[in-house]
Amino acid sequence: MISPAMSDALDRWLDHRRALAGASENTIAAYRRDLLSFLAFMARHHGTAQGLAPIARVTVSDMRAWMAHERGRGIAARSLARAISAVKGFYRWLAEREGIDPSAVLATRAPKPRTRLPRPLAPEAARQMLGQVELQAAEPWIAARDAAVVTLLYGCGLRISEALGLRGQDAPLRQSLRIRGKGGKERLVPVLPAARNAVMAYTETCPHRLDPDTPLFRGLRGGALSPRAIQKVTEQARLQLGLPATATPHALRHSFATHLLSAGGDLRAIQDLLGHASLSTTQSYTAVDTARLMEVYDRAHPRSGN
Repeated sequence: MISPAMSDALDRWLDHRRALAGASENTIAAYRRDLLSFLAFMARHHGTAQGLAPIARVTVSDMRAWMAHERGRGIAARSLARAISAVKGFYRWLAEREGIDPSAVLATRAPKPRTRLPRPLAPEAARQMLGQVELQAAEPWIAARDAAVVTLLYGCGLRISEALGLRGQDAPLRQSLRIRGKGGKERLVPVLPAARNAVMAYTETCPHRLDPDTPLFRGLRGGALSPRAIQKVTEQARLQLGLPATATPHALRHSFATHLLSAGGDLRAIQDLLGHASLSTTQSYTAVDTARLMEVYDRAHPRSGN
């Protein structure tokens, strides 16, 4: 329901985002879905295929109708905000290249998502999770694999995609890992001896050949290990330990940041370790009491005269 010219424009904008903004392929795919959904709605809303001319005539009322439709079908505020951002980016690009007036679209305000505080595990619960994960698999090499991945999440603060993105050439782990995170941004992450030992225990027992350019962590039949497999492992562990449903693989990354800050870590250093572009993101990631945060800020930004 979109014209060839519009389809071509969308492809060129996505290429632009990929090349100049360093957007990941997952982000590009999300942008494409968001824009196609938006264009499909406008086609139905106006009863005509969406080319460059109809798109240029979108009004504030049209935008409100689209947002109401999205919320009506259960789209979360955070997802809608991302879609609005994609639409605005596309319109800015069209304004530069096609001369359309983007003001109605750019005037649209995204709904404020409800702030969801992270739920890190207590230090003892995190240790119990690591131990329980290693006990669950019948195959020793799978038990070692699961323990290695979970140790990287908690001990290095990796995202699950980053841990599963490691290649055979990364083992044995050195004292630091160069991680490519969201948006292609690279960071150096120190590797604790416990994490190095856990990965070594896995590689020594893994029955599959770990070539340099192949995934380090393997599934039962030798293919790349899926994130869902680790999610299931941690879900089983939390049920065994009686931990809340918030005890997920991502909660281990929260826990890494929170426990590091509670032990005296510098907030900006933790920001670098997590690969966050914004310090406010790191602050929301860490669940520490207000007094502790104020202590950290006072050290980093001492007030004059004190």
